[in-house]
Amino acid sequence: MDTLLVLRNLAIIIVAAKAFGLLARRLKAPQVAGEIVAGLLIGPTLFNIVQADDFLSGMAEIGVILLMFSAGLETDIDKLKKSGVKATILACAGVAIPLVLGTIMYMCFYGFAQPGTTGFIQALFIGTILTATSVSITVQALRELGKISTEVGTTIMSAAIIDDVIGIVVLTAVIGLKDANANLGMVCIKTVLFFIVSLVAGILIFKIMQRLDARWTHTRRIPIIAMALAFVLSYVADKYFGVADITGAFVAGIILSSLDDKAYIDRKMDINSYMIFGPVFFASVGLQTNLREVDMTILVFSLAFVAVGLLGKVFGCGLVAKALGYDTSDSLKIGIGMMTRGEVALIVAQRGLKTGIIDGRYFTAVILLIVISSIMTPILLKAIYASDERKNEGRV
Repeated sequence: MDTLLVLRNLAIIIVAAKAFGLLARRLKAPQVAGEIVAGLLIGPTLFNIVQADDFLSGMAEIGVILLMFSAGLETDIDKLKKSGVKATILACAGVAIPLVLGTIMYMCFYGFAQPGTTGFIQALFIGTILTATSVSITVQALRELGKISTEVGTTIMSAAIIDDVIGIVVLTAVIGLKDANANLGMVCIKTVLFFIVSLVAGILIFKIMQRLDARWTHTRRIPIIAMALAFVLSYVADKYFGVADITGAFVAGIILSSLDDKAYIDRKMDINSYMIFGPVFFASVGLQTNLREVDMTILVFSLAFVAVGLLGKVFGCGLVAKALGYDTSDSLKIGIGMMTRGEVALIVAQRGLKTGIIDGRYFTAVILLIVISSIMTPILLKAIYASDERKNEGRV
């Protein structure tokens, strides 16, 4: 490994990713979109001054694990318990409908395949990417409108949390099918076994961490132990259960999500992620994508992917919300609020690339979905709330 080349590449990636990330934020787009664009510019798509290698792949892998650990850490267990049946049903619809529609859409482009074949697993994985939900943009829009604490706002956030948990389970099962010797039954058994072991071990780990947290409150020892736990569970999940390592990191975050010092741990983790591992991960998505290889088929596929991704959440969650008793306006708000995609969709896609299920061409579709959904969601939510206010004023 050429140390000087590593230093050069890291300097270019960090500066470019942060510069374009800040530019994206100024343009009211997700910062991660700017970091991906930076990777496209410095990668094979344009200037080709940085090439993806094993070192950068390793750095990106650490970035993914830290991101998923933070996602688990930010999970509100109490809110999950209080969310009730409605949020759970909405979350299931938000996973199942995009999964089915995405799988069918892929087969419409590349031919219908028998279950168990490579083509079927690829189709299923495309559907799996569409199950992800990232409500950070939605939360920001609702906060600006003063609607974050309403029933609709709480329902969206609760459903999104459950949605992510179910999506991770689906991802784990689909990746398990990649093994030619695997069968769906065994994959499901291993997945369930992992979560049972995690539950039992998690209770013990949490009690130990509670005592350590009480003894060393707000000291750096706690985040260090927490980060070690994330890496250990990532290793155990992949090595002994055949479960994706990011699932282990996510579970580690959930185990520690009820600690008094969880916000302190999250801040310390965010420093590592924000400074280096996050930019390397998101830029590496661009480095592994060569838009010069995008042909008309991929372009049309990307547009179809975006359409299915948006409509699958809007109609899937919206219609189910309507069936659960919400009025038309609130059902539409819930559907639109659930359609945003972000880091989780990228992480899922990157996992498919790493395991060889899909290739880099499909990142074009994922990037388009993230950017378009992030721009459309706040605009549509504000328009619906404004329409409701006008109707209410008319009644008065």
